[in-house]
Amino acid sequence: MNKTSDKKRKDALEEIMKSIDDEILIVNIGFPSRELYDIKDRDETFYMIGSMGMVSSIGLGLALTKKDKKIIIIDGDGSFLMNLSSIVTIFSQNPKNLTWIVLNNQSYGSTGNQETYAKNLNLINIAKGVGFKNTYEFEDIDLKEIINKEELSFINYNIKPGNAKASIIPLSPIEIKERFMAKLD
Repeated sequence: MNKTSDKKRKDALEEIMKSIDDEILIVNIGFPSRELYDIKDRDETFYMIGSMGMVSSIGLGLALTKKDKKIIIIDGDGSFLMNLSSIVTIFSQNPKNLTWIVLNNQSYGSTGNQETYAKNLNLINIAKGVGFKNTYEFEDIDLKEIINKEELSFINYNIKPGNAKASIIPLSPIEIKERFMAKLD
């Protein structure tokens, strides 16, 4: 198995945000969205309120329709495994403007940190097995460089389980959607 960082998800999100400028972010449900909102709220970020496992599908749709924008998916290992078929679809569509980051804490962080089957899997090997040529462990890359490539990329970020104290996002789903869509034009 891959080496786990000593960081928890909020630390990982802070690290990721150092490389984000005007890119479009689609963020996994629950605590990942809440923690990112507390770190840096942006109109260019779509906070998933529900629909576990669908962040990758939404990110793919945006990457295919907004080819002039860089799209970053921030997923969790539990959600990744819940919608495993999306990796095949994303690879087959091969959007050159999409970077998919899986925060792999081997747990369902938003529902009580129950273990996921990611503890027995190598997500990089899964992506490579599907055909992804650009697969990375987060610790080994310059994220900004990967984002700026004109190639589909998959990044596994091994972190420790645990949720930071994060308040509920004070925006309704409609408000999140409307301000996000306004930034897409």
